[in-house]
Amino acid sequence: MNWDSLKKYTLSLVFFIFIIISFWVNYSPGQQVYFNFLDFLMTMLKFIPAVFILIGLFDVWVDREVIEEHLGEKSGALSFLWAILLSGTTVGGVYVAFPVAHALAKKGASLKVIFTYIGAAAVCRIPMTLFEASFLGIKFSLIRLLTSIPLIILSSILLEKYLNRNDYKLTNNLSN
Repeated sequence: MNWDSLKKYTLSLVFFIFIIISFWVNYSPGQQVYFNFLDFLMTMLKFIPAVFILIGLFDVWVDREVIEEHLGEKSGALSFLWAILLSGTTVGGVYVAFPVAHALAKKGASLKVIFTYIGAAAVCRIPMTLFEASFLGIKFSLIRLLTSIPLIILSSILLEKYLNRNDYKLTNNLSN
């Protein structure tokens, strides 16, 4: 193993050393970190494969022209509604939203729509909103959504303008 590989995996190595030492010295917070990590890993392994299969089907079945027309640079204000509706059905939060956003980018969606989708996936998921409304009330949920959605759209537009002004280009290079 060379030095560059070691640098790349340093955080993982430190994590596993911490876990081993935690079990060795019976440090219960470190052991709980391990059990939480294991629980999270098992949860991810249950639904991530299905998500990638669906993203693969999306990649094959949905034409680039359809995405460019409805979510691309020349799409209108309705593109934000499409992004929010799509994000509302996203299961798994931002863990799923980022691969979907990548698929949208490959198909020609504009940056502002991609940012809106990611932001809305964190805030506007239907199951989360229903759960929230059942505990905090429908009024609270509506106020939160009516405040969050315009701010997500505004920040997405401003972020796209900033990145365009600085000649940012999306690349398909995910190796770094």
